[in-house]
Amino acid sequence: MTPDLLIPFVQSLPGCKTQPGLYLVATPIGHLSDISLRALAILSQADLIACEDTRVTSRLLSLYDIKKPLITYHDHNAHMASKKIIEHIQSGQVVALVSDAGTPLISDPGFNLVNDCIQHELYMTSIPGPSAAITALTLSGLPTDRFLFVGFLPPKSMARKKELAQLSSYPLTLILYEAPHRIVSLLEDIQFELGDRSIVMGRELTKKFEEIQRGTSSSLLEKLAIADPRGEFVVLIEGAKAKELTDITDVEILNTLTHMTTKDAAEHLANEYGVSKKELYTRIISLKK
Repeated sequence: MTPDLLIPFVQSLPGCKTQPGLYLVATPIGHLSDISLRALAILSQADLIACEDTRVTSRLLSLYDIKKPLITYHDHNAHMASKKIIEHIQSGQVVALVSDAGTPLISDPGFNLVNDCIQHELYMTSIPGPSAAITALTLSGLPTDRFLFVGFLPPKSMARKKELAQLSSYPLTLILYEAPHRIVSLLEDIQFELGDRSIVMGRELTKKFEEIQRGTSSSLLEKLAIADPRGEFVVLIEGAKAKELTDITDVEILNTLTHMTTKDAAEHLANEYGVSKKELYTRIISLKK
């Protein structure tokens, strides 16, 4: 279907009519045909589109023959741009917020703007769509029932190691973003703080040269030693193995009880080690006796 037929069609779909407010519109992370019909309907009806880079957004809009005024909105101009956007909405306009790729606010600008709309009690909704983190998770082969999206860790190794150490005991899949020039140092810090866990790395997701690499931190470091990393990476890390109840010593339990009630101690240790709170509570009662 050509753009001159597509846009009127999507605008006629149920639930695609707009009212003045802010629309958070997810856009493709690579393959431009991954945009939803509802996203096209909102973009085609918007009075103004706020974006990170007008050149990137213009390429997407031109593909679907959508011609709309653009305003830049990024971390460096968020305060001033947000003020202008709020004024446009208050005057009765429809404003769409997009990022260069994926879902706005997810490791992308928009947090301050959303809160400004909340404070001004303006209408706001989200048009769901692509996310690199979720796309990589579904392809990873790692557990998908519980996961933690961390985004970008600090660029400096010392600060990065500190955050990794805090995440080391989490018994769930960790999802990170990383730039190509820091991917090797990230893997080195992961190995140092978390050990040789299973790791999955995705790059160029949904694009022609999409690549998924699986291995451990050590094996992937060997691969990268003979390769030139390119493209933004999504890194997924196997969660910490849950400890058995027998791994927690009596001394550790008694030390915890010195500054906590029985109930709080059971909850604290259960969360820390990923064991049964009920079984731990029973053991604590037994120890106290």
